[in-house]
Amino acid sequence: MSLFIPQFTDPVVVRSAEAEVIGRAPTTIRLLADSSATGGALSTQRVTLLDGADGARPHHHGNSAELFYVLDGVAQLLSGDQVVTAERGDLVVVPPGLNHAFAAASGEDADILIVITPGVERFEYFRHLERIVYGKVPPESLLEVQELYDTYFRTSPAWDSARRA
Repeated sequence: MSLFIPQFTDPVVVRSAEAEVIGRAPTTIRLLADSSATGGALSTQRVTLLDGADGARPHHHGNSAELFYVLDGVAQLLSGDQVVTAERGDLVVVPPGLNHAFAAASGEDADILIVITPGVERFEYFRHLERIVYGKVPPESLLEVQELYDTYFRTSPAWDSARRA
């Protein structure tokens, strides 16, 4: 394993009022810092899910770990074949290559800070998702950019079962 040393010298400060917001209730994403802003150290966003809303379906990242910190509410997170219920103040870190997904727990809201490290340029990925939601591009267009965003979609019977419950 090689040591990754991020290449940036100035602090990154993102004011809440200045963060780009993608989507609308029940799912909103605040784009906080992309990989290019942090010299490749990390990418981070804040996802707010209302009333049991889905966040991301099962997927994995080949080269990055993903950290989920529940700022408020109750979330369900898939980590491998395990579905974890995480509440305010809980932290879940998923290693590279492990399938994961997230959503607000049924009937609950969840506000989650997500950090991917090392960073991947993700802001355009979230903009792509928004274009899908608004019917500007087809959902299968994500398959064409999986490698670009190090996001590979998978199936998970454990996740499907937990979300139906």
